Amino acid sequence: MIRKQERVVFTFHTTTHAMAMESLCKKKNLGGRMIPVPGEITADCGLAWCAEPGLEDALRWALNDAGIPVQGVYRLMI
Repeated sequence: MIRKQERVVFTFHTTTHAMAMESLCKKKNLGGRMIPVPGEITADCGLAWCAEPGLEDALRWALNDAGIPVQGVYRLMI
């Protein structure tokens, strides 16, 4: 059985914004991966970015710097 770990999850209004996040993270060598939006939360777009909680500040800064809007940021056990 896979043990759940705390993760930070970023949700987006559009798939375009989610894809921009993925591109940004690859370009800046930031961690994380695209996942379907977990059932515990709702979002306009069905995709979310999931990462280690320690990366939250760096990811927020990168998103702000790139002008990518975020719908929500959550801490979840995934």
